[in-house]
Amino acid sequence: MPLAVLDALDSARTQWYHVTAIVIAGMGFFTDAYDLFCITTVSKLLGRLYYFDPTKLKPGKLPPNVNNAISGTALIGTLCGQLLFGWLGDKLGRKKVYFVTLVIMFICAICSGLSFGSSAPAVMTTLCFFRFWLGVGIGGDYPLSATIMSEYANKSTRGAFIAAVFAMQGVGIVFGGLVAMTLSYIFLSYNPAPHFRDNPILSTQPAGDFLWRIVLMLGAIPAALTFYWRMKMPETGRYTALIEGNAKQAAADMARVLDIEIHAEQEKLAQIKAANEYSLWSSEFFARHGRHLIGTMSTWFLLDIAFYSQNLTQKDILPKMGLVNSDPTLMNALREVFETSRGMCVIAFFGTFPGYWFTVGFIEKLGRFKIQLIGFFMMSFFMFVIGLKYSDMLNNKGLFALLYGLTFFFANFGPNSTTFVLPAELFPTRVRSTCHALSAASGKAGALVAAFGVQEFTQDGDPGKIKTAMKLLAVTNFLGFCFTFLLTETKGRSLEEISGEDGRDYEPTPSPNNRVVTRQQGPHSETSANN
Repeated sequence: MPLAVLDALDSARTQWYHVTAIVIAGMGFFTDAYDLFCITTVSKLLGRLYYFDPTKLKPGKLPPNVNNAISGTALIGTLCGQLLFGWLGDKLGRKKVYFVTLVIMFICAICSGLSFGSSAPAVMTTLCFFRFWLGVGIGGDYPLSATIMSEYANKSTRGAFIAAVFAMQGVGIVFGGLVAMTLSYIFLSYNPAPHFRDNPILSTQPAGDFLWRIVLMLGAIPAALTFYWRMKMPETGRYTALIEGNAKQAAADMARVLDIEIHAEQEKLAQIKAANEYSLWSSEFFARHGRHLIGTMSTWFLLDIAFYSQNLTQKDILPKMGLVNSDPTLMNALREVFETSRGMCVIAFFGTFPGYWFTVGFIEKLGRFKIQLIGFFMMSFFMFVIGLKYSDMLNNKGLFALLYGLTFFFANFGPNSTTFVLPAELFPTRVRSTCHALSAASGKAGALVAAFGVQEFTQDGDPGKIKTAMKLLAVTNFLGFCFTFLLTETKGRSLEEISGEDGRDYEPTPSPNNRVVTRQQGPHSETSANN
């Protein structure tokens, strides 16, 4: 029998406490997405402002190495933050570390907008420095948000709750586009300037320097809004019981938030802890969970190559769809920000945003395993079609936009959501945050491939290179489809049953009817659970 406090968490009815937890963790992800992707809306503006050559009759453009650095430093920081804070989350507690990540994001979002220097290289260097540390804070939010939500949720709605937290990434992406679009429209209204072709000097008006700084600094606002609530959150009952070994405190904390009476069971807790003392790097861990860790790391790595390629290269793809004027000399700098942001909002509203919430709605019906397989397969299919017929689609921009939007939809109604959910469910409590961090960091390694590799294919707009990039991304998605078979379905089961912490060793095998066979330790008996 499970501990009373854990059983209470698994069977608790959905109540205001769960909604509060979703909002607190979700606002973190809203901030993460805004801070990571808002740079795409202003990166072309940075090129116009700081790399304009008056001797050349064309708009300034970020050199490829600078463009990659601006995109990539935040991702490198994110990877480092995931590993550091994921490990600390298991060592020091979810709550303590969770607040630190928020402080880092708040400070560095403001500092990013205050990037200083008397020359272009100096400004870009300080911008990259602050975005690296911003990424560190963002990275810490990944494993901690997922782990906290999974440990608070009941087993019947756990997947939907974790997916809802992650879905705030979609809201952040949309909001980032809307903020840049609104601000650029306001600046255009009060500070009109000629097109570049009419007057190259005035088309990079000083107002643009205020615009990109404000866009970046506004990322501090949602972080500030959740300071108080993160401080008030109690430590998760599972951490307090299974890692700290304090059944009495866990029962008291969870009884207060769930508004029920829970009995402390210190003796039973001691038995459970004694049976689960193996470390992350032990042979026992790899025998039980090694396949799952390889599965979560590989699928997230392959997914993020495609997902971040899509997001970071939108500014280069949108003109090909007709959503942005393809001739930058017919726009001033602010107008280009407006059109780029508007195009990103169109893709986000009709592709990115709905996909997240389809996952929330269907994850407890279809399960994580099926959604991930479907998403990877459909992404691979649509990207292969785009790569194969790219030249023809340049003459049919509506079809191009539809297929491109569908790749975003199935990324989010698919592996971009489930790769976040599964690592928060598959692993034991004492290493859950670390395993999620390893999986997420693998994803950011894939994102770095996108930032420093795939962007090279799209920056100059060469159709042949874009075709090649799309075909390569189709292959990575198909590999993600294949590696998904290392994973298993988790819906409908408690975290302790999934991880084996309740005393059962298991070798779960996903099947069409989601039946999972578990083998009881000790006596040679088997039971089947229909999820």
